[in-house]
Parts: sequence; structure tokens; C-alpha cells
Amino acid sequence: MNQILVTEKVYVTPELKRKKKIYKIEFFLSVLFVCLLSSYYIYAEYDRNKSEEVSQEVLAQVQNDNTVKSSADDPIIIVLNEAEANDAQEEANTNEVVSDSVTVGGVSYSTEAIIRIPKIGIEYPVLSETSDALLEISVNKYWPQDLKPNEVGNYCIVGHNYRNGKMFGRLNELENGDIVELEDLTGRTLKYQVYNKYVVEPTDTRCTSQLTNGRKELTLITCTNYGTQRLVLKCREI
Repeated sequence: MNQILVTEKVYVTPELKRKKKIYKIEFFLSVLFVCLLSSYYIYAEYDRNKSEEVSQEVLAQVQNDNTVKSSADDPIIIVLNEAEANDAQEEANTNEVVSDSVTVGGVSYSTEAIIRIPKIGIEYPVLSETSDALLEISVNKYWPQDLKPNEVGNYCIVGHNYRNGKMFGRLNELENGDIVELEDLTGRTLKYQVYNKYVVEPTDTRCTSQLTNGRKELTLITCTNYGTQRLVLKCREI
């Protein structure tokens, strides 16, 4: 029995050619967009890891300086003659620990303190000024410029909210009652307890008020809701 194969002939019209061309262009643009987006995230993660390395280097230096300073303050009684006393004084002046300004990659900064938050496992140096460049290195002192850490007043610290959890990326996990530690450059560490947590608009700076009723407070600030608002945590010395 003979079988007859019938083939439907497809006519390639100009309209069909145009649609195929559009599909090819759309496919190419989609692949290009995915590649660019992937490259951006890879570079961003690399950049954040490099910033984390710099931050931890600064932290190690501050901790070493505090250790040296603490050792120098130990009460040791030694009897020296006048020449030995002069030599010892010169050596002490040489080893004096000061938080000098440091420049890395063209960015100058100095450190004022170390912040630790045990619940979310972070420990960072607090840089003494705030700028976009310094925020890439570590958390920054935001306000007020004349207030030293662990003094009476409201010491405000700002940091980036990174998706990988670095800097203040996990600050939203803190709740009332959680503990934040602040170590100043003398090696003194005070503990502060979170007592309020809320979100404000970027223009709302009431959280930086210095009306603390004679208490020592910390205010931690980071971005939230895709950078459109600010997450604020208020802490008080315990």
C-alpha cells in the first residue's frame, strides 16, 4: 500500500523574518544583561571582601596599640640611675601609642574605638569621621564630632547594610535587651543595652539628639528598605 507523504510548505515572509530578528536581538540582550548583572555582583562581593580585609587590619592594629598601652600602664617599680632613667624616658616617648591618621588607597582616617556585637558576631574599628570612602573601610562615627567614646552623651555610629552580613548587614537581627560593647583607645570597654529599635526617613536626625539625661548612650544607624529609609537602634550603658 502506497503512502503519500504530504509536506506543508512554510513560506518565509518578510514579517516572519522581522520577528525572528527581533527574537534574536532580545535573546542576545537578555544574555548580555545576565552576564553584566552577574559580573556586577561578583565585583561587588570582591570589593566588600577587600574592604573587610582592610577593616580587620585596622582592628588588629588598634587592638595591638591598646595591648601596648595597657602593658605600659602596669605598675612596675624599677630602680635606675640617672643615665638609665633618661634612656628609659626616650624609649617610652618613642613607643607612645597615638591614634594617628592613616592613609590607605588615598583615604585618610583615624580610629576612635572598637565596637563588638556578640549576638551577630561582628567586631569593627570605629573610624573618627564619616564619608562614602570611609564607609567602604569600616563603620564610622556619625555624630557629634567632639564627643569621645564612652563619655556622657549620645555617640552615634553609622555603617553599611551589606547583604552578605558584613558591617551592619545583620543589625536588623538585634532586639531590645541585646548587648553592644564599645572599647575606647584606653582599652576600657563599656556594655550598652538596646532599648529601642525603629525606622526613620533619611532626613530625620532626631536620633542624634544629645539629650540623654546625663547618661552614656549609643545610636547605631544603617540603611534599610533598599536604601530608602534608615534603621535606628538606641542603646544605653548598663
